[in-house]
Amino acid sequence: MTVRIAAVGDIVLQQPETEKLFLPSSEVLRAADVAIGQIEVPHTTSTETAGITVPSPPAEPEALRGMAEAGFTVATTAGNHAFDLGTKGVIDTIESAEAYGIATTGTGRNLSAAATPVVTSAGGRTVGVLSYNCVGPRESWATSLKAGAAYVKVITHYELDDANPASPPTIYTFCDKTSLRAMTEQVAALAERVDIVVVAFHKGIGHTPAAIADYELEVARAAVDAGADMVVGHHAHIMRGVEVYRGVPIFHGLGNFVTVTDALTPDADNDSEELRAWALRRRELYGFEPDPAMPAYPFHPESRNTAIAVIDVDEENRVRPSFIPCWIDEEARPTPLRRGEGDSVVAYIERISRTAGLATSFAWTDGGDTVAVS
Repeated sequence: MTVRIAAVGDIVLQQPETEKLFLPSSEVLRAADVAIGQIEVPHTTSTETAGITVPSPPAEPEALRGMAEAGFTVATTAGNHAFDLGTKGVIDTIESAEAYGIATTGTGRNLSAAATPVVTSAGGRTVGVLSYNCVGPRESWATSLKAGAAYVKVITHYELDDANPASPPTIYTFCDKTSLRAMTEQVAALAERVDIVVVAFHKGIGHTPAAIADYELEVARAAVDAGADMVVGHHAHIMRGVEVYRGVPIFHGLGNFVTVTDALTPDADNDSEELRAWALRRRELYGFEPDPAMPAYPFHPESRNTAIAVIDVDEENRVRPSFIPCWIDEEARPTPLRRGEGDSVVAYIERISRTAGLATSFAWTDGGDTVAVS
C-alpha cells in the first residue's frame, strides 16, 4: 500500500470563521494519510506578551477546529512566534491542537519536550515528524527550564568588502555546530524507530522572492544526511524553490496556506505604537504594499502562489515526491489547481528554483493533479 504524506506552510487563523478558508483544499488534505501544517501563532486566551520584538496577538483556540476538520493530523509548532505569549501560549496551543485531534511537535514545556517527535501510523508504516525554529528570536527557544521551541542556532557574519564606511556587506550564514549536531542526532534516532521521517524547519528570508540563504541549504541537507525522507520549510510567507538532494525532496519554503490576520495592517487608533512602526518598516524592508482589496491577507503579491508538498511512499519505502500547485484566491483560500489551470504556479516555482540555483525538474503526472519533482 502506498502512503501519502502532505505538508503545507504557515497557517495563521486570526480572523473569525476561518474554517471556510480550508474548504477548497480539504478534499486533497483528507485524501492524504498524514497531513502536516505549521501553526504559526499561539492559540491561547492569554494576552500577556513575553517577547522583545513585536509579538503576535493570540489566535482563538477554537480556530484550530477548522484546521482539524480540513484533514490535518499533525502540526509543527517551532517558530519565531512560539513564545510570544509566554509559557501559557505554548501550552495552550499544544493542548488546543490535541483537543481537536492534531498531534504537535516543535514546542513544549522544556527543550526535551519540544524536540520530541510526533510518531503516527499510516498504511502499516510508521511516520515520524520533527520541527525546529532556525530564525530566532532567542526568547522563543526552549531550554531545560523554560518552555519554547526546538531550534537550530544560525550565525550571521557580515563581511565588508572594501574600506568605504556603510558600504553594503557580503552576508554569510551558517549553523552553530552544537545545535546542528543535536538536530541531526535526533533525526538519526527517529530514523531508526520509524519507516518515514519528515523534518520541518522554520527558516528563510521573509517576504523576499526566490532567495535561499546559505544556512538553509546546510540545515536541510544535514537533515537528509541524518535520515530524513522529506524536508519542508516555512516562515518567509512566500514560496521558495524545491531541491532534490540524494533523492530526497527539500521544499525550501512552502509559503502561506491559510493565513489571515489584521496584525500586519494595524488600526491607527487602536493598535500599539510598536505594531504601527513595524508595519511601516516592513514596507520599507521588503518593498511591497499589500493588496488593499485583501485586508486580511497583508502579504507579498507573489505569495499567492503556493503549494501542498507531497510524498508517496510505496511498500518498499521508495519515495516519489511531488506537489499540488495552489493559488490563494481573493477570499484568501488556498485552492488546488490541476494541469492547465495551475501551469502559471508551476512556472513560478520553477523560476524561483532556477533563480536560487536549483536544477530540479518539474513535470505534471499522468493524472494532471500533481507535479512530480526530480
